[in-house]
Amino acid sequence: MGHDTVETPSLSFGRRGEPDRGTPYARYVCLDELHSLQHPRSKVPAELSFIVTTQVMELLFDLLRHEWTLAQRALREDDLPAALAALRRGTHAQDVLVESWDLLATMTPQEFNGFRAEFGQASGFQSAAFLHLEFLLGNKNAALLAMYDGMPRTQAELTEALRSPGLYDDALALLARRGLPLHPEPSEQRYRASDEVAAAWRLVYTDPEHADLQPLAEALLDVAERVTRWRQRHLSAVKRTMGGKPGSGGSSGLSWLRRSAEQDVFPELWTIRDEL
Repeated sequence: MGHDTVETPSLSFGRRGEPDRGTPYARYVCLDELHSLQHPRSKVPAELSFIVTTQVMELLFDLLRHEWTLAQRALREDDLPAALAALRRGTHAQDVLVESWDLLATMTPQEFNGFRAEFGQASGFQSAAFLHLEFLLGNKNAALLAMYDGMPRTQAELTEALRSPGLYDDALALLARRGLPLHPEPSEQRYRASDEVAAAWRLVYTDPEHADLQPLAEALLDVAERVTRWRQRHLSAVKRTMGGKPGSGGSSGLSWLRRSAEQDVFPELWTIRDEL
């Protein structure tokens, strides 16, 4: 055979066993695969909603990681318009993520308890895509990598994210290259607020020489505000559905979610507002 190859279209089979090539749309978005991924384990009607909503959230986590990664790349290349465009697209994904809690918020404790035992120790806290986003936001914790000891590829990807600059790190690096007096030092630890960083952002808002960086500050605040909304909606949904019971994966449930909801992302962008 020569080097030329011919792609063979994938076939699925209809109810009578005949080959079904599907429409171009079905093939493009992999509809057969997509609609074969929901497997409720109980007869509780609400379980399907729980599974679908969780899967949609996971897809949106991946989309958000894609946009934030593009924003980081643009920031490193000093391409502010491209970075702002990626952050803006990401905020739309964040809005859908926040609103997706509506699909679960009205689930009663009886409905949730009807299938909760079916997923055992499974927990959303084990989501690798979600943890990757947390690392990009600066909420780094190396101890969480132990969850993925049996998943070497996933663990390697998260380890790389832990060791690499986050989204905020790349924004601060851009500020430094633009002449602002700060010396950003990415860390493998959780981000801690700094007076130096606060002073740099204050100049962005008060010094006309750096006014062109204000859209970046506001775009990062848009991201941060939506992260807080997500956490608050998560807290509210869990409080309504299961109260203060421990999480299925062994987490402290409401207390952990409450602490998370109270933690500002990109903190200096919030604190400087007291002085502007």
